[in-house]
Amino acid sequence: MDCEEVMLTVRIAAAERALLRELARGHGADMSDVAADGLIDVVPSLHVLPAFPVRPEVAVQPVSSGAGPGSASGAGSESGTGDAGVLGLLRVLARPAPCAVTLWLPAPVADLLPLVGERITAVTGLRIGPASAALSAALRYWLAGDPRQLAAGLAALHRQGSPGLAAQRLDVAA
Repeated sequence: MDCEEVMLTVRIAAAERALLRELARGHGADMSDVAADGLIDVVPSLHVLPAFPVRPEVAVQPVSSGAGPGSASGAGSESGTGDAGVLGLLRVLARPAPCAVTLWLPAPVADLLPLVGERITAVTGLRIGPASAALSAALRYWLAGDPRQLAAGLAALHRQGSPGLAAQRLDVAA
């Protein structure tokens, strides 16, 4: 039995949840649509990050408590490639993620999650785990970008069609 959508619970920080809600509200979509569009946006940026030889003593450094969503190098930033992008991903993953959010993703988007998890493991050396953890990591990495750039990217995507267009394009490409 094939499902059209897959329900996953992800763990993100409170500030990330607030940003996700704000992006969804600003684009007339729900958080699941914005998360799916964000995942499609971040997957290519993860593939340009080189595998980073992580040494155990510097694998994940704590981030100061004043770090906000725009403080790390996210997918939409110029520094999101190379070692700076890997370090940005490590900083995002080092922050606690106390909030649980349930999202509905189109099945073709959810099918990307094991590949995303494998790529994050290859890039950072950290084992990500199940699909929901891969989605959490990718979503958190995307949300760590500049909120204005994230909103502009969503606006450009949604100008071309309805909310969730990235998932619809994925169906066509498959």
